[in-house]
Amino acid sequence: MTSVKEFRVDDPATADGLGRGRFVFTDAYSVFDWGQMPDAIPDKGASLCAMGAFNFELLEGEGVPTHYRGVTDSETGETVPLADATAPPTEMAIDLTQVPDLPYKGPDAGYDYDAFHAAGGEHYLVPLEVVFRNRVPVGSSLRRRADPGDFGLDEESDIDADAWPDGPVDLPEPVVEFSTKYEQQDRYLTREEADRIAGAAEVDALESLARDVNRVVTERAEAAGFVHEDGKIECLYADGELRVADVVGTFDENRFSYGGRGISKEVVRQWYKANDPAWVAAVKEAKDAVAERDIDDWRELCEPGPDPLPPAVVDAVSELYAAGTNAYTGREWFDAPDIEAALDAVDEL
Repeated sequence: MTSVKEFRVDDPATADGLGRGRFVFTDAYSVFDWGQMPDAIPDKGASLCAMGAFNFELLEGEGVPTHYRGVTDSETGETVPLADATAPPTEMAIDLTQVPDLPYKGPDAGYDYDAFHAAGGEHYLVPLEVVFRNRVPVGSSLRRRADPGDFGLDEESDIDADAWPDGPVDLPEPVVEFSTKYEQQDRYLTREEADRIAGAAEVDALESLARDVNRVVTERAEAAGFVHEDGKIECLYADGELRVADVVGTFDENRFSYGGRGISKEVVRQWYKANDPAWVAAVKEAKDAVAERDIDDWRELCEPGPDPLPPAVVDAVSELYAAGTNAYTGREWFDAPDIEAALDAVDEL
């Protein structure tokens, strides 16, 4: 099981071919790479499943290959297109590939990607996240790793080359980056590092696929009144072909805004930064400390654990996910307020 969805295998993947399985979306959530948090957000799982399926079907319509096969209808149990689902779905049918173990060899040697690819051969989940950015919102990690001048922003506006302004900044062209997928702490990579970690998959092809996904999601977001700020994809490699895997274009994987207000998991991150700073600081300290140890799971060093969200926060975030999914997909899946009212409720937290 991942931190927010269960993984069920119907036919296992092999070295020679893809298998079949399902994602079961739960109402669990995760922030700061912690894994499953101490409470749940009602309707979050169904929101992510519906929105992810909607985007996969948009991608398939544009000729972008994916591992998506449909959603499970709650009344019949059959795998159907999203439009035929009789209620908000919580299960998604997918093609499966191999996910080899990634051995950790200690702080000096790091992770053994050669062993990963020896086990994966020509059928494996690429151990990278491919990140695309159209905007640099507040909270984006890009603000810590680069300056506005690195993207020519100082040449086209009055933005200082060395300092990010307080508000969101639109990039002149989408930026694509690569980060690790299976390491205990995500880290951003140079293109050369990403190419080595990708194995037989080509980094240029991964970037091209990410740009296609970004274009499709951005166009849909604009049509529904959203701004698509950033997001990521994961990919499987099978018989020389890349396909988009995991889930695409949801409020967990991507950042969106509506009328200038953010709508994504970032809402929960910012609540913890403001209301449980001791835990947020402990997470950072544990991640820093584990770099010098032979273990790679920083959570073993983290005390205290996170506080649960107050009920009012849970309710507001639940309605935000539901209202956002209704608006993005153009279908009233959930009995939720309109998106403006849901954003107002979050602003009052």
